[in-house]
Amino acid sequence: MEQRKNVTEFVLLGLTQNVQGQKILFVMFLLIYIVTIVGNILIVVTVVASPTLDAPMYFFLGSLSFLDAVYSTTVTPNMIIDLICEKKTISFQACMTQLFVGHLFGGADILLLVVMAYDRYVAICKPLHYLTIMNQQVCVLLVLLACVGGFLHAILHPLFVYNLPFCGPNVIDHFICDMYPLLNLACTDTYTVGLTVLANDGAISVVIFMLLLISYGVILHFLKNFSQEGRHKALSTCGSHITVVVLFFAPCIFMYVRQPSTLPIDKFLTVFYTIITPMLNPLIYTLRNGEMKNNNISYVSLLKYFHLFFAYGVSYPL
Repeated sequence: MEQRKNVTEFVLLGLTQNVQGQKILFVMFLLIYIVTIVGNILIVVTVVASPTLDAPMYFFLGSLSFLDAVYSTTVTPNMIIDLICEKKTISFQACMTQLFVGHLFGGADILLLVVMAYDRYVAICKPLHYLTIMNQQVCVLLVLLACVGGFLHAILHPLFVYNLPFCGPNVIDHFICDMYPLLNLACTDTYTVGLTVLANDGAISVVIFMLLLISYGVILHFLKNFSQEGRHKALSTCGSHITVVVLFFAPCIFMYVRQPSTLPIDKFLTVFYTIITPMLNPLIYTLRNGEMKNNNISYVSLLKYFHLFFAYGVSYPL
């Protein structure tokens, strides 16, 4: 325990050491964060305020948008500040907090995607019993269970890391505190802890991803009995969900389903599922949903404009 106290803070190297590149990334990620927060909060407000969006699907969409806004806030502001600050440090306690909160809302996000898949399964495969099965109490309970599951998933991370000895060095080649970069700095054998990360993060990601793919496979099988119009509407909704699932899980599986180690590409994949995906979720759901577009036209215009800027901005060489 005394060894750990020798390291009271960590130095985050961030995405790049290039000064010009840091300025470009600062502008880009600041805009991404603004659009993420504005977009997700607008969806939450729209779902709450609009009497036509009272279906369970929109309740879950509003909950997902709220979680995405908080999830992005656990990572992005600190990274943006580090891009313009010479001293890029984070205290040990703040590092543990970021580790816990990030996995809390990331885990809740994943479990909420499972809930949304179940909602679509009931709506498409058992339409006559949909409102009975997915009543208000059940919807609230499912969201609470997703949050509790996220908490149980997240609490293991700081518990395993907190008592590890950190006696130096304290430089993390990343822009956030995450398990594998921290394990690399520990002054002890972390093989066993690394296996717990593989089981907790990797196995959960793979199992849930496979469950989601199977559930949507069942849904697509049922769609053959629908009319062309009904099939098109259901495919549009499920297409949005599948897109979000793939965008979120593909980087996570690559990150955690492997031997405990860090690779140079890890931090760029982390950018994708911690920063880019929460920004894209409202864009994907809103542009593919007629009722959301009708209730939030200004938001759709904002995202379309920003999407063009982002498509240009990401191609700018650092």
